[in-house]
Amino acid sequence: MNLQNNTEIDIIRASSTKINDVDFENLVFGNIFTDHMLVCDFKDGKWQKPVIKPYEPFLLDPSAKVFHYGQAIFEGMKAYKDDNDAIWLFRPDENFDRFNKSAVRMAMPEVPEEVFLGGLHEILKIEKDWVKKGKGNTLYIRPFMIATGTGVVAAPSSQYRFMIILSPAKAYYSGEVKVIIAEHYSRAANGGIGAAKAAGNYSAQFYPTQLANKDGFQQIIWTDDATHTKLEEAGTMNVFFRINDTLFTAPAGERILDGVTRKSLITLAEKEGIDMQVRSVLVWELVEAAKNGTLKEIFGAGTAAVVNPIVGFSYKGEYFELPKVENSIALKLKEKLTNIQYKLAEDPFGWTVKI
Repeated sequence: MNLQNNTEIDIIRASSTKINDVDFENLVFGNIFTDHMLVCDFKDGKWQKPVIKPYEPFLLDPSAKVFHYGQAIFEGMKAYKDDNDAIWLFRPDENFDRFNKSAVRMAMPEVPEEVFLGGLHEILKIEKDWVKKGKGNTLYIRPFMIATGTGVVAAPSSQYRFMIILSPAKAYYSGEVKVIIAEHYSRAANGGIGAAKAAGNYSAQFYPTQLANKDGFQQIIWTDDATHTKLEEAGTMNVFFRINDTLFTAPAGERILDGVTRKSLITLAEKEGIDMQVRSVLVWELVEAAKNGTLKEIFGAGTAAVVNPIVGFSYKGEYFELPKVENSIALKLKEKLTNIQYKLAEDPFGWTVKI
């Protein structure tokens, strides 16, 4: 099978399928994977021929660099099936571009478009039955790359493996989400890898999140590392704040991931005539707005959850419950975005790409 630039993909079909054993109505996020995966290795200074093969474990040398120096990056994407059984991607070029920006920051080789996007199209054609119709049903896509070169010298690897695995999904979060504002721990620092979708960013969040969980909170709103006065992200998501009828979100930069859902919501808000301000929001602004009643909504935004409303936050031991609002901007924007993703509404931005 040929892709652009004469890149070929070998395809080895699975002898059987797991799909008939899957309860698609009761999925746990990220636990079930489809029958096939895409694998492409980088060695001898160049990318090898990609292969789509049955999903299976693989062996790595104990001295593989990914284990010792953490060269690992990933993306999160989704595929959607419309009422006519056509499969669509949402802004895949943004994920491709961000993946390679992460690769550059982590001293890893950039993945060619024909391998990342071309390979993704091919594996989705094979796994089309795993994409279920109906709003809320998606096929979560996890492209990732790890350092597979051997040796424990502290230096970039000479070999890498790029892969795509697929997982049927429904909603990522359920129930009410309460957050605590970080006073000590930080997600990222200036000059660091916060803008890269690097695996280490997420493992560093686990411990402070565990501490928050013990206190009855589901997530943390991260603050800047230098002063802990600027609100940055919520858990693994970008975060938005509605004060009166103005929507605020922090600018993407060295510490904040340039989320695809985030930038899509900003564009939709501006199109809807919502006062949208991209600037640093200070902790004291949020606390003051909560106290005087002008804080209406907080919500996280990301590929997995799309939009995740937050019902309250804690800061310095004081808890602030958010009001129950009519005409929620969070839910309005989520509806408009998901309608575009599922082809239930016009896509005036050209964001959707048909497989």
